[in-house]
Amino acid sequence: MAKDIKRQKTLVVGAGPVGALAALYAAQRGHDVEVYELRSDLRDPSTTPLNFTKSINLALSERGINALRNFSQPALLEKIFAETIPLAGRMIHGKNSAGQLTEQSQAYDIHGRTNFAADRGGLNKLLLDELETMPNIKFFFNHKLTGADFRKNKAWFTVSRGKLQPGEREEEIEIDFDFLIGADGAHSAVRYHLMKYTRMDYQQEYIDTLWCEFHIDAKAVQPGDDPNSRFRIDRNHLHIWPGKEFMFIAIASFDGSFTCTLFMPSAHFSQLSTTPDTLPEFFDNYFPGVTSLIPPQDLISSFTSNPHLPLISIKCSPFHFSSSAVILGDAAHAMVPFYGQGMNAGFEDVFVLFQFLDKHISSSTPFSELASSRAKALSEYSKQRTEDAHAINDLALQNYKEMRADVTSPLYLARKYLEEKISVWIPSLGWKTKYSRVSFGNERYSEVIRQSERQGKLLVSALLGLLGAPMVVGGLVWWVRWRRAGDNLGLGRLWETVAGR
Repeated sequence: MAKDIKRQKTLVVGAGPVGALAALYAAQRGHDVEVYELRSDLRDPSTTPLNFTKSINLALSERGINALRNFSQPALLEKIFAETIPLAGRMIHGKNSAGQLTEQSQAYDIHGRTNFAADRGGLNKLLLDELETMPNIKFFFNHKLTGADFRKNKAWFTVSRGKLQPGEREEEIEIDFDFLIGADGAHSAVRYHLMKYTRMDYQQEYIDTLWCEFHIDAKAVQPGDDPNSRFRIDRNHLHIWPGKEFMFIAIASFDGSFTCTLFMPSAHFSQLSTTPDTLPEFFDNYFPGVTSLIPPQDLISSFTSNPHLPLISIKCSPFHFSSSAVILGDAAHAMVPFYGQGMNAGFEDVFVLFQFLDKHISSSTPFSELASSRAKALSEYSKQRTEDAHAINDLALQNYKEMRADVTSPLYLARKYLEEKISVWIPSLGWKTKYSRVSFGNERYSEVIRQSERQGKLLVSALLGLLGAPMVVGGLVWWVRWRRAGDNLGLGRLWETVAGR
């Protein structure tokens, strides 16, 4: 019998970082891969990002790095690291009682591990450039998914050729596929069509917070100057100005500038939009020191010209249908950005998905058996990954309060100190902070929550034990003294009678 050697055709919808990495994994396994993207080539500077901002800086952490590492192309990871900046921790900005500006560094990890600030556009370019070197990859930009039949494995796209003339219609094409991966963002067209084929539970929440982007410009440097002098503030920290109900953050870019974000309830945005000239005063009150980094007029200009964008959290289940389609990244679990795990979780989706696919499919699996094997893999992936995706969505929402308020709380700082010290003093306990489990490890997100809750209960029990010990000792001493006094008064026999002795 002749060996069935037909190759699998895999469509990836979405050419952002998660889609690009999924395409790399599929191409590495010998699939014929076609990547479809709504926008023009994302490497073209003129291509407008979906959120209409100039740039978004990301924090690349261990989960994302692990997924890139397992692509098994060290040169690609080296190129990515060469364009990142290590982030050792948070820098909390404020004022002391004397009105002086203060900075408090809070290391992410007592063991010295770091996250890495990366430019989204630069990272995306490196991944797409790597894809372009592979012979079994084809790109299709300006292609919008308009329909899909996941039983017959067909997808329909409209092709944008530029401005249409009166009476003209965009061309529509039909594409056959064996497997479709949807990595097309929070407003996913793949997810929309997937809902027609599977009973998908779906939850969408907009939190009452908008965000707006600002920039701290790099300093001008002279030839021979230290290149790091172009950074106006420490480049190796995520800078936070906590305001309890809102916050301002800044993260370094490779060129010496800082991408900054204001997170604030919509009511405050509405109020400031009516009187934008009061913005510098607002910043001086709540984010001290920022107006010395961003000129007041630039603050006003950014606030009035940049969009005020919403933050969405999406949960759904399952992530797949049969053997034909699966959704990854924001398409499956868009989250608020406060844990810096959006892209990292998406990259981990790719790694975990292909672990399940590799478990059921090998290079010797006949083509005729691929669909049934893939169906098993997708079912197992969806069952495991939905629990973890929901967990990190919840953690991201919780971390907003931590960043805007708890980072200055004595209770938060005390727990962080204790957990870090225990991890050093008694490493055999496996004690870690929640943040280190999320950002510097690869254990499942759901397990992170379970372990963090367990540690919290143990800490509370230990604290109550320490506080209660003097009371217990004092009570025993009082009881012994009372018994002795009672015996002298003949009360001891009465006690024994009452106690039933």
